[in-house]
Amino acid sequence: MFISPMLLNKSERPFEDDSYITELKLDGFRSIWTKFDDKVRIYTRHKNEITSKFPELLNLPVPNGTVLDGEIVVTDQYGRPDFEATMERFMSKRSGHEISFSVFDIIYFKGEQITSLPLLERKAILEELFEDTPLFNKVKWIEGNAEQYFELIKQHDLEGIVQKRADSTYQINRRSHDWLKVINYKYEDVFISGVRKDEFGLLLNFENGNYAGLMEFMAPAERKTFYKQYRDFIIEENDKFVYLDPKLKVKVKYRNLTKKGLLRIPSFVEWVS
Repeated sequence: MFISPMLLNKSERPFEDDSYITELKLDGFRSIWTKFDDKVRIYTRHKNEITSKFPELLNLPVPNGTVLDGEIVVTDQYGRPDFEATMERFMSKRSGHEISFSVFDIIYFKGEQITSLPLLERKAILEELFEDTPLFNKVKWIEGNAEQYFELIKQHDLEGIVQKRADSTYQINRRSHDWLKVINYKYEDVFISGVRKDEFGLLLNFENGNYAGLMEFMAPAERKTFYKQYRDFIIEENDKFVYLDPKLKVKVKYRNLTKKGLLRIPSFVEWVS
């Protein structure tokens, strides 16, 4: 039984409001775990069934009639979520990475849909439902204190936080301002060194000349600005890319550096003169 999950909106910065709770934003992938008639099914938020990929999640101590919303995560040696390791584990059970299913909400309980209950009541049901283990645990939360928590997140180089209205209902298949993510973005000045031909994407170089990754997120107005001037910098091309003399400089924001030293999910911020 698939339930399309409630989605987050964005906030540029944390804010203080006692009517919200604050959670760590886990850097894994969203998962819907269901159990009906003694059959467990696990789905991504896009309704792709991934049950067979995670046999360790098939015998969790949860009764029939339960639907859980959470994040499947692999952590590094310091206990921080490691997205690349998570994806390695997703692609192959032979990777050896141990996962954690961290639950932050419950959608069905004892066969009844409980989405109309306030968030804190659903959290209370979760608290009584199972004991935490390294494999299967509940996401910790605090009341308010988002600004202080976000500073702590930055110090430990984690992905960000989520602020949720304490009385929010669970809004299936909706993106709601009741749940807001605040990402701990990093910023970098880089040069544009090429453009992809088949669909939009800009090759980026660091200031030292090393390849920095592919940027796919750029507002339409800024794309027009780029396309008006990029031909002046063409140096060569092939069937996939047009390569440019790296003179156009931009500031980008990104999640983190990958293990290969590339920008993860870079997006345009502004032109740098």
